[in-house]
Amino acid sequence: MEKRYFEDETFEKINYRETPLSKGEYEACSFKNCNFSETDLSGILFIDCDFTGCNLSLAKLVRTGFQGVKFKECKMLGLHFEQCSEFGLAFSFHHSVLNHCSFYGVKIKKTFFEHCQLHEIDLTDADLSESKFIACDLLNASFNNTNLEKADLTGATNFTIDPERNRIKKAIFHLYELAGLLVKYDIKIIQK
Repeated sequence: MEKRYFEDETFEKINYRETPLSKGEYEACSFKNCNFSETDLSGILFIDCDFTGCNLSLAKLVRTGFQGVKFKECKMLGLHFEQCSEFGLAFSFHHSVLNHCSFYGVKIKKTFFEHCQLHEIDLTDADLSESKFIACDLLNASFNNTNLEKADLTGATNFTIDPERNRIKKAIFHLYELAGLLVKYDIKIIQK
């Protein structure tokens, strides 16, 4: 099958479960309100693309390339980002739901998460140094041997991070969320 190249195109309200996305390279393309749930995006390269209001839940991402990609208001349940192509891997997430996703061992420095729901995601062995988790809900997120050096977790909620099992040097936390760093000590923190 011949791979195709698409540039500066807009794809809107397409159900890719019915008509699969053509294999190829997509550069500076916009996907709006499209359904990619349970589709196979393996081997496709997205460069500087925007996904807005899309459902990508349970899509296959084997060797999928995401370079400079923005996800806005997307539903992205159960994705395995560790299967993506590592070459140039860079994306940002805004007002999206990424519950049950895995970033196991992924090197994604300076990644931007804004107002995202990140319940039960796996960040084990991931490099998220200098990343931002602005106003994100990290309920039951798994942090183990995660590099969060210089990361900004200002306004992030519901996280539990063991400072002895993760790298958090120069990370930024809001005063009211520091309890998430002390959970293992079973202490009570009160405010007067």
